[in-house]
Amino acid sequence: MSAENPGRTGRPPLTERRKAQTRLEIAHEAVRLFTAKGVAATSAEEIAAAAGISLRTLWRYFPSKESCVLPLLTSGIEVTARCMRAWPPGEAMTWLLKEMERCSQDLVTHLPTLFDLVRLTQSEPGLRAVWLQAHQDAEPVFAAVLAHRAALPPDDLSARMQAAMINTALRVAMEHHASKPGPPTEEAVLRTVRTAFLTVAQGLPD
Repeated sequence: MSAENPGRTGRPPLTERRKAQTRLEIAHEAVRLFTAKGVAATSAEEIAAAAGISLRTLWRYFPSKESCVLPLLTSGIEVTARCMRAWPPGEAMTWLLKEMERCSQDLVTHLPTLFDLVRLTQSEPGLRAVWLQAHQDAEPVFAAVLAHRAALPPDDLSARMQAAMINTALRVAMEHHASKPGPPTEEAVLRTVRTAFLTVAQGLPD
């Protein structure tokens, strides 16, 4: 995601798509191993071997074994940012939610692994740090998109506050849904996200 070009659209080049796919494959294998063995007992060498790449290649993609999960953690953030870029001025939060629902097909195949990972972030400090960092990095991107949408300066306080609320709503919704028993379904996840975002839109009670 790029905060410098909030209006950027279009499909990434083939090379970038291949890199993104490789990163996702690594993330899936990392989560599988972390779930089975725990983070401490899983080595970077094991993750690389499971993904069918060399350890050297793994380190070209990620700086640590914990960060291997980042593509899964940022998937929902990236969809949200993409939908926010398309959000027309004057349209309510419900427009954004409908657009997010329309774009959610990109995430469906990753849902079981993603929620296994979000559950792990609640008990594995290293993964929790990666999860929180992903949202910290997302916040200025959201703020830039919102400021651009409202024709405000990039550092406008209201845009930053709105970005923080949307960012927190997304994170809490995912954590809340991950705490529920049973496999996640697209419909149930979208319902949880919708509730969280509409709660933000309603503001604080009197």
